[in-house]
Amino acid sequence: MSTPIPTSIPEPNAESRALPGYRALLAVDAKDFTGLASIQHSAVSMVIPELVDRALTEAGLTELRDAKSFPANTGDGIVFGFDPGYLPFVVFPFLRVLDGLLGRHNGQYVTARLRLRASVHVGPLSEPDGNGTARNDTHRLLDSRPVKAILATPGTERATHLAAIVSDRVYEDVVLGGYTGLRPEHFIEVPATVPGKPFAQRAWLYIPSPSGHLLRNGIIAAIEEPEAAPDAGADATRPAVPEAPPSQQPSAGHTQRVGQGNAVIGNVTGGISSNFGVPGTAQ
Repeated sequence: MSTPIPTSIPEPNAESRALPGYRALLAVDAKDFTGLASIQHSAVSMVIPELVDRALTEAGLTELRDAKSFPANTGDGIVFGFDPGYLPFVVFPFLRVLDGLLGRHNGQYVTARLRLRASVHVGPLSEPDGNGTARNDTHRLLDSRPVKAILATPGTERATHLAAIVSDRVYEDVVLGGYTGLRPEHFIEVPATVPGKPFAQRAWLYIPSPSGHLLRNGIIAAIEEPEAAPDAGADATRPAVPEAPPSQQPSAGHTQRVGQGNAVIGNVTGGISSNFGVPGTAQ
């Protein structure tokens, strides 16, 4: 049965209306799906929902698996809503179980290795279609630069199978609230932005299996804006600048060592080098 076309579009803030119920959302999609051969698209489109359902089962979430709201297959991934009461268990252990299944899946294949991004969000959504800002933001988080940058980092291809990003709302309610089996130290605060889209939100990365390359060189460095990274060849092409008189020369630089924490990257004149510790894994 088709949905009737609405005869009018509600005017925002014209009057008070009941708030739609809150639904949690999980979105998953594959890295470099369009780079696969056309003959592989159909198989990959089928294996992603199968892996997600297997991960839900192994994580003890069979009730969630069988009660998804407005599920949709996007071709290179899936999205569905669920009762927010399951959020702590989706954050952990589901994401870690899915990462393990991906690792075992990829260990069986030389080609068509499957690496996934996942986003988790919550907000008011209309039923039964699940439309609303929260759903749009879930997809924006999935397409945001930080979570894509992790899987695009050289040296992660064989070790890092899943990169997950959770919204600030989920992080505050579920992680800081103490309801999930992961600690705040397992997450990294990032500015979630999407090139070409008017979207910018605070969000949190969770990487169940960081590669040695990420651990050695730092996750923050992997997700920095390209223009913020030092240009190794810049000095070779930059015109020579006359040396300033001693009275106008800048003072010596300062070095700060940080054991562990968050970084906010802005526009900086000069070079900055930061090394961050990586928290341990959950018990």
